[in-house]
Amino acid sequence: MKSNKYLMQALKLGLLFFLTMCISGCWANLGSAPAETGTPPGNASEKSKKTTAVYHDFEDVLVPMELMVMNDKTVVVSTPGFRSGILALKGRVDSTSLFNFFSNNMLKDNWNVVSKIKSQGNTIMVFAKTSRCAVITIRESQVYTYVEIGVAPTMGNTGGEMTQTDLSE
Repeated sequence: MKSNKYLMQALKLGLLFFLTMCISGCWANLGSAPAETGTPPGNASEKSKKTTAVYHDFEDVLVPMELMVMNDKTVVVSTPGFRSGILALKGRVDSTSLFNFFSNNMLKDNWNVVSKIKSQGNTIMVFAKTSRCAVITIRESQVYTYVEIGVAPTMGNTGGEMTQTDLSE
């Protein structure tokens, strides 16, 4: 159990270090942007359905409405043409349904699956696009399920494909 705890802490610290090293020095817009309340892109019949998910700080990462933003643990940095950071959420949602939700909707928003790791009470999902990567962690507790969504620019590879060298750095 301790190794899982240390692995999660190491991944969080690594993502935070990665974000710090990648972001240009524009820290003017720290915090959470207002949520977009529209439905994801689709046809008119989809838009007439009840909204069950929203786009918060990242325009291509859909989040179930049952999850509440934890402003004190969220850090999102906006630069011209790019937004990155960590969006922290919590809610009373089953972790398996969250895993399925993010698996399906990230693909719909044109993210490529890099890796998915599931263990007792913890899930880590890694996605990539041409110039960005996203890491979604899902952690169960007795009362809430906690979700962290980290989005950051990719480093050193302009083709959008992650290579073994990228993963070992």
